Amino acid sequence: MATNKQHSLSDPVTVLSGIGLRLQEKLNRIGIRNIQDLLFHLPQRYIDRTHLTPMGTLLPGHNAYIQGEIELTQVRFGKRRSLLCRISDGTGAIVLRFFYFSKAQEKGLQRGLSLRCYGQVRRGPNSLEIIHPEYRVLGEDLDDELEEQLSAIYPSTEGLQQARLRKLAAQALVTLNDNEQDLIELLPEEILTKQKLPTLVDALKYVHRPPPDANVQSLVEGRHPAQQRLAFEELLAQQLSLLELRNDLRTEHSPAFSLSRRLVPGYLQGLPFTLTNAQQRAYKTIAADLNKTVAMLRLIQGDVGSGKTVVAALAALQAIEAGYQVAIMAPTELLAEQHYNNFVSWLEPLGVDVAFLTGKLKKSLRNEIETRLRDQTPVVAIGTHALFQESVSFAKLGLVIIDEQHRFGVHQRLALLEKGQQQNTYPHQLIMTATPIPRTLTMTAYADLDHTLIDELPPNRKPINTSVISNERRDEIIERIKHVCAEGRQVYWVCTLIEESETLQCETAIETAEKLGEKLTAIKVGLIHGRMKTNEKEQVMQDFKDGKLGLLVATTVIEVGVDVPNASLMIIDNAERFGLSQLHQLRGRIGRGEIKSDCLLMYQSPLGDLARRRLDIMRSSNDGFLIAEKDLELRGPGEVLGTRQAGLPNMRVADLMRDAHLLPEIQNTAKTLLAHHPEKVRLLINRWLANSLEYSNV
Repeated sequence: MATNKQHSLSDPVTVLSGIGLRLQEKLNRIGIRNIQDLLFHLPQRYIDRTHLTPMGTLLPGHNAYIQGEIELTQVRFGKRRSLLCRISDGTGAIVLRFFYFSKAQEKGLQRGLSLRCYGQVRRGPNSLEIIHPEYRVLGEDLDDELEEQLSAIYPSTEGLQQARLRKLAAQALVTLNDNEQDLIELLPEEILTKQKLPTLVDALKYVHRPPPDANVQSLVEGRHPAQQRLAFEELLAQQLSLLELRNDLRTEHSPAFSLSRRLVPGYLQGLPFTLTNAQQRAYKTIAADLNKTVAMLRLIQGDVGSGKTVVAALAALQAIEAGYQVAIMAPTELLAEQHYNNFVSWLEPLGVDVAFLTGKLKKSLRNEIETRLRDQTPVVAIGTHALFQESVSFAKLGLVIIDEQHRFGVHQRLALLEKGQQQNTYPHQLIMTATPIPRTLTMTAYADLDHTLIDELPPNRKPINTSVISNERRDEIIERIKHVCAEGRQVYWVCTLIEESETLQCETAIETAEKLGEKLTAIKVGLIHGRMKTNEKEQVMQDFKDGKLGLLVATTVIEVGVDVPNASLMIIDNAERFGLSQLHQLRGRIGRGEIKSDCLLMYQSPLGDLARRRLDIMRSSNDGFLIAEKDLELRGPGEVLGTRQAGLPNMRVADLMRDAHLLPEIQNTAKTLLAHHPEKVRLLINRWLANSLEYSNV
């Protein structure tokens, strides 16, 4: 095989040693096609295997690298079978727990053998334990060297091991050493100097292979200058792509809809309540946008329960009265169905046609709806991703409304816009989100949109009473659930996110549901988690909505959407593990009816200072925007609010919350590049977003 010296960064990954067809497919799945893609496939975190932690000093919630001798291995039977392996090192002991294991694994963990393990320590029923640790059996000589530097952990896919990714990254770095001149520096020299940032080549080498003397803390927190250098460039590419998109769409024409004289007044007359001042202001702005021939691109942010859907209905009616069609897209079938039911009850009395389009529909019904959309008749079509599908075409789409935008990529929005394109005219676009995002972040994450805020709740909404309560008072909480259900109301019990592991989160939810079911025999307990199939999840949510379940144990899959006015109590287990904005989103699932609602934030003692301050903010405020700003202020070291729950785009190295301080300079740099270095703009966008653009196109 050729030596590395003959490789270039643009060569396909197959030129590297050890890459066959199956590995190539796996790499392609995560966007790695050439050697440069490997360099920009950046570590999402690091494991510190440079020293061993004595077991006597282990603390719950901390990651640790430990070594000890096996004292006992046994299979524990119960409702769930698990393999337990107890190891000790003379200073203390810990249990390794496996829910998924083979006979060979059980036999391989024999008493007397020495193990080296890595994982997160947690409190078990009787002692500290690590669930599904990474481990290896040591040889008889026990002189295995510790690693000299931090081990990078990369985003992966099924069947692609970290060790393999690290070896490939090492080969890519050798190629980089030989071809440094091919990796063009796209940031202006003055920016690098002003921000004290390393060059692109130095930053890439550092993050893939931190040297032995690296500042471990700053790398773990994502604040090292090498990571900040890459985050700056990634956020800049994101900003430029959105500004470019906005400029492109601003040059397109859209139909102008006159102000509604018939449908909007008729709708407002039929509502059993008066619009809040904030709703009236929001609609006035939207109505003015719809009356122009420039495409409306507007984000409407409103806290949970602020009445965004009512404002969306007003916009839809203005388009319908002008003779156009409207598409409303929601992220789940359940949420789409909820919108459909609302719109039918509001609009059908006004003689407006409302259609429902999801993947579940029978073929005959689907064909009938698709025929209606191909006809020029005004209709409000509500659905999920099904609205994107090739067979769906709109004869006269004038307005696209997207709920919970962060569940869809920017380019999925564009795909729906393309469907409405008629002889160089594009539909208007209204985006709704109930995820409060601080203004700095909104300006970056949604730089292609104008912003409207609904910052007022309807007068009939009762504020939710929030209490902070220790896990030791669990029995009192169970009594409270009995009392609430006896009064005919319903309860949510939300299980925490454990590390980044969905498997462990689902394990916790399953275990919790079983234990609560044993204690609450008179109450029907449901369970919903991320590993269930979509139709199973939707069936459980429907049963809860229909009142067939008294208590719903759930992971954070309930964070967005479903409206169950009868649910008046929520318990959030291990609440100290959640980010503030997510706690607020979850809490917004209750307090949707006339009944006074309570949210119990249950924590595990002892509480750290940061966690205590966070829970105090939740207890004292129901204002989502204040909470989002506080979340930004309180960002503790190493606390990463996942992009999914923050409602922000997926990033390789940047974190919009952590890196907010970079944003003003990034916005200035974006303007400078567009004005003075336009040739660099497309190169930057392609470097960071080429794969995501390709994958999110529908």
